[in-house]
Amino acid sequence: MNVLVVNAGSSSLKYQLLNVETHNVLAKGVCERIGDDEAFHKHGLDENEVVIDTPMADHDQAVALVLDSLVNGPNKVIDSLADIDAIGHRIVQGGQYFDRSVLIDEDVIAKIDEMSELAPLHNKAALMGIRGCQKHMPDVPMVAVFDTSFFQTLPPKAYMYPLPYELYEKHAIRKYGAHGTSHRYLAERAADMMGESLYDVKLITCHLGNGCSVTAVDHGVAVDTSMGLTPLDGLMMGSRCGSIDPAIVTFIMEHENLDTQEMNDLMNKKSGLLGISGVSNDLRSVREVSEKGDERCLLAYDMYSNSVKRYIGQYMAVMGGVDGIVLSGGVGENDKKMRRLIFSGLQSLGIILNTKRNGEGKGEREISSDRSEVRIFVIPTNEEYMIARDTYQIVHDKFGIGYLEDDDEW
Repeated sequence: MNVLVVNAGSSSLKYQLLNVETHNVLAKGVCERIGDDEAFHKHGLDENEVVIDTPMADHDQAVALVLDSLVNGPNKVIDSLADIDAIGHRIVQGGQYFDRSVLIDEDVIAKIDEMSELAPLHNKAALMGIRGCQKHMPDVPMVAVFDTSFFQTLPPKAYMYPLPYELYEKHAIRKYGAHGTSHRYLAERAADMMGESLYDVKLITCHLGNGCSVTAVDHGVAVDTSMGLTPLDGLMMGSRCGSIDPAIVTFIMEHENLDTQEMNDLMNKKSGLLGISGVSNDLRSVREVSEKGDERCLLAYDMYSNSVKRYIGQYMAVMGGVDGIVLSGGVGENDKKMRRLIFSGLQSLGIILNTKRNGEGKGEREISSDRSEVRIFVIPTNEEYMIARDTYQIVHDKFGIGYLEDDDEW
């Protein structure tokens, strides 16, 4: 069974075609700058990857281009579109409607659209991806996989805000979280690497990149997470401020004469690493300048690591301890200095990093000391795997498409 995984952004469309039975990625790519004169399409695996400048007026044209690349040209991987058995779509915001992945129908589409207010760039783009796939592959079943569904297990004490309760009743203002598909994958893989059942361990999963979030997973259940009503809350990020004193918002608006949209842009696009360093929202660039002694870049590094460290401490308290901590994302996987700063000073909590392991290796690996009571892992996340797996399970259960042995990982 071949599953096409689609992740549509406001001006991009990422995709992978996976064979479920073999677990192989057959093709992957991205359409970038959709609607722009400089649009381009990157398609292929590793050394076979090609980049083509090509116009794409909208997501409909991007989907058509992707499908054509899969069945035609030098990098074709299937003979016809009939070889695609199902399509899985990544959806950022499902609100309180969805606590699991679901088969897409018009009611689901209407609810995704309704929740666009909380993720306007992401949900609207996802809908364009869905409509494009419906147009070009109308008979292929599609599944929506929500970043927020993993967090529907949060207890009220974790997801409620201390605002007038009527606002929750009227506007559903609560913590929804984000990156749930990634955190779900990281928790499962960490438990497997520990040789334990997911339902027997307490884990803290850290998705650290340009966008960042931390989740407490207690015996397989998410009990708290750092992102809130929107992805702005929580950790310091590439260009997002994360949690700040709420009074700062009105103070800046009054003193800088900003309207709501300008203030929203300041917190989402001009803050975080970019705002503190004045250099970049990319930690690689910040690190490069910090190594030359730039004080603002050094400060940005310290603030980022301290932000993660605070949440690790919080979630250890929430769960009454932790068995394993996972780092993922571009920063978590690749920045050994950041990992060292995050775990520095946590030895008294039973968290001891092995310096040599931290500085070596790639891919999945354990970097904690043998003396550490808490195991520390670096695990590259794989949201596409989770989307494909959910899509397979739902489509197989509904239509009987595909077959796997009972002991297969999928």
